[in-house]
Amino acid sequence: MEKLKIAIQKSGRLSEKSMQLFEECGISQNNGKRKLVATSPDFPVEWLFLRDDDIPQYVYDGVADIGIVGENEVLEKGYPVEIVEKLGFARCKLSLAISKENEFTGLTWFQGKRIATSYPRILQNFFSEKGIQAEIHQISGSVEISPAIGLADGIFDIVSSGSTLISNGLKEVETVAKSEAVIIGKNDLSQEKKEILGKLLFRIRATQKSGKNKYVVLNAPNEKLDEIIELIPGMKSPTVMSLADEGWSSVHSVINEDVFWDVIDALKQKGAQGILVIPIEKMIV
Repeated sequence: MEKLKIAIQKSGRLSEKSMQLFEECGISQNNGKRKLVATSPDFPVEWLFLRDDDIPQYVYDGVADIGIVGENEVLEKGYPVEIVEKLGFARCKLSLAISKENEFTGLTWFQGKRIATSYPRILQNFFSEKGIQAEIHQISGSVEISPAIGLADGIFDIVSSGSTLISNGLKEVETVAKSEAVIIGKNDLSQEKKEILGKLLFRIRATQKSGKNKYVVLNAPNEKLDEIIELIPGMKSPTVMSLADEGWSSVHSVINEDVFWDVIDALKQKGAQGILVIPIEKMIV
């Protein structure tokens, strides 16, 4: 039987989150953590642990069938690979930043300036679209210190919390792109590998959907039942069961995490009592 070859970052937060996702999908690995290749005893996959900036090329060259990598690396490398799935973790921004003492007057501020970055392709494409001509200096690592040592007037880099910028006396002035972990691939997989990928995506989507929803059980007065059901329609419709106490029903449904607290407040106002919230391990729709 064929195995689906998956390239992931060999170390770091993205690697940890990727392997955690596989574990939540019931896919374990049987090799030690220091191995560069690992297989699963319970699913037909093989992992290749690589540098994150090499993953787009490995997928494009067919060494790996799919890869999990930051969207920023896909944009920077420019290989014609397909984004198969966005995974929702390792989110960040790619932003322009300048010294906090400088007054930012708009993108024209960068005209003729020197900008240090590890992502020259993304920045050059952005400046070209905006009609900005600037000197782009490609460096790797410690981009944030470039203005302080006189190497550049500004920087273009990944921004998560912004604390690194602040500690280096910089301020974010323009977001150029947003990034998150993605699965990339090509359209030349064998039929067998396409089927394996389909099963993998099914597990990933079920796992991720469960994390965004909560299972809710509550007691509702029958005179308010229709209004309460309207607030929590669930996947199709809630489960409603009569309670021993006349005039009351038990309602079971699912609430999306994004609106969870607003819905809970509305339920209480409608007279719902004994609200029990239960995490969902997997959600198959």
